[in-house]
Amino acid sequence: MKKLVLALIVMFTAGAAVAQSKVGHVDTQKLFDTMPSRKSVEADLAKFEKDGSDELQEMYKDLQTAIAKFEIDKPNMAPVMIKIEEEKLARKEQAIQERNQSLQQELQIVSESLQLPLYQRIQEAVKIVAQRKKLNYVLNNQEFGMILYADGITDITNEVITELLILDAAAMKK
Repeated sequence: MKKLVLALIVMFTAGAAVAQSKVGHVDTQKLFDTMPSRKSVEADLAKFEKDGSDELQEMYKDLQTAIAKFEIDKPNMAPVMIKIEEEKLARKEQAIQERNQSLQQELQIVSESLQLPLYQRIQEAVKIVAQRKKLNYVLNNQEFGMILYADGITDITNEVITELLILDAAAMKK
């Protein structure tokens, strides 16, 4: 019984604390989309991805050329030489697969490192506006797609965009 009473007291106390809290929300995708520096990050990522793709295509062309040469030379080769050439071709194919995996990992690392400053600027802009409006919490309405019900929750997206553009412009000047 004591546990039930204690649980009810905790529940009502927590409910009262949440009711007194001021909550805002932002559309983080909209924030991200309005950042001018996002375009240079996307261009850098696209270049990195294209360079990797070009490298893989070159490796694949080299493999195809080696296979074509092997097919032409195969009838005149000794069985031991055929086996050696097949192993060489298999190693080239394995190298392509390994490089593809490596490029995917590198792309992930580069993407994260290039986008981190953007997310930090978004976070800083949200913090500035939240402090100005004396909000206790700011929700990301992209987390679950949308906020279905909000009573007394303030949308601060446009104000955060203003702060974000200031922070982004300052960062781009550096």
